[in-house]
Amino acid sequence: MAPPVVIALHYQNDVLHPDGKIRVGLGAEDAARTALLDAAGRLMAGARARGWPIIHVRVAFRPDYADLQQNAPILRNVAAIGAVQEGSWGAEFFSELAPLSSRNEFSVTHQRINAFYGSPLEQLVRQFHSNRLLIAGVATHSVVESTVRHAVDCGFEVTVAADACACADAGAHRASLASMALIARICEVNQALEEAA
Repeated sequence: MAPPVVIALHYQNDVLHPDGKIRVGLGAEDAARTALLDAAGRLMAGARARGWPIIHVRVAFRPDYADLQQNAPILRNVAAIGAVQEGSWGAEFFSELAPLSSRNEFSVTHQRINAFYGSPLEQLVRQFHSNRLLIAGVATHSVVESTVRHAVDCGFEVTVAADACACADAGAHRASLASMALIARICEVNQALEEAA
């Protein structure tokens, strides 16, 4: 059986760094932020140790946002706060979780809520001939859930590493995980690594 493909969503400076423009409500000294970074770090380390492919996904737009279709509040807010502009520090991957120079690691940029839509993500995933995805990222109730639903509709078997996901509202995070449990396996990083091996 082919190993799972890890999809790491939006581990970017504007999302995770204390000086980022989005920050999903996680302050520099917030215990939830520390827990998220620890879990995501364990996910990356575990996947690398097992030789699993990792696809790092980021969202980025032109500095003038001419390529941002602002048809939803979350997308209008990106432009309003000046976040994730291509070429900016904020759009770059957060250093602790950034891709390594490895034949098993890839990066994809997307511009919608669902990371598959309008991006090369599905084509890249399929080259590994695996029907299993291990997905984590920020924010749980937006890019993670949208991407998970699309993946399931494409026929992939999905596991969500819950402790490597977060959003500004803890209640929304829990509700999103509960909703995704109807279509994906929800578990902690350590369990996901052990079970998928």
